Amino acid sequence: MPRRWNDAIEKFTEDTIKAYGISPWNIQIMLYKLTNAFKEKNLSKILRYSAEIGHYISDAHVPLHATENYNGQFTNQKGIHGFWESRVPELFFDEYDLITGKAIYIEKPLSHTWGFIEESYFAVDSVLKFERDLSIEWPDDRKFSFEKRGQVTMKVYSRDFSNEYSKRLNGMQERRMKASIKAVGSFWYTAWINAGQPELENLQVNKTNTTETFYRNKKLLLNKRKHDY
Repeated sequence: MPRRWNDAIEKFTEDTIKAYGISPWNIQIMLYKLTNAFKEKNLSKILRYSAEIGHYISDAHVPLHATENYNGQFTNQKGIHGFWESRVPELFFDEYDLITGKAIYIEKPLSHTWGFIEESYFAVDSVLKFERDLSIEWPDDRKFSFEKRGQVTMKVYSRDFSNEYSKRLNGMQERRMKASIKAVGSFWYTAWINAGQPELENLQVNKTNTTETFYRNKKLLLNKRKHDY
């Protein structure tokens, strides 16, 4: 772990860290659990912990998960989280190139984790600034449009506004998504390597237990998400 992170962590109590985010350490816990699941050749656990570590790693690649101003609530930009994370990818996902190449073995998982969290943090200024600049330049009737979703007509960021925002960010959403895919695959691969590279071809899953576990874990994840970043 970089020395600057150690210096920062030493200044905070356990309660402070839990209040502001435990995701870096939670990813290491999930890596440990996934490694053990591979060792046990327990397919239900492999699927469960692969999904959980993928969830936390992917979320850590979102810049607005690396700041207290996660939805622009401190800068009069409320709604920017969904705009950056959902609206822009929803509109332009078909144009993304998400080929990442092979997964890599991660020698120092915690340092690697802090690396992509740091990248997310340093992207926060651009995420906020370009939306703020555009909002000043564009009148509301160009910034927003209305779309029908099912039986409901919703006010959304317009395609033109979203496209200009994406251009100013130089395709940041695509790049962060691509980086997260590489990181998730690499953590999966690392867990498998650390488990001794077990043969997995003939594993079978208990479908009843897997379904029950899925819904139980989904409820737990939803209940604790607010404490993870």
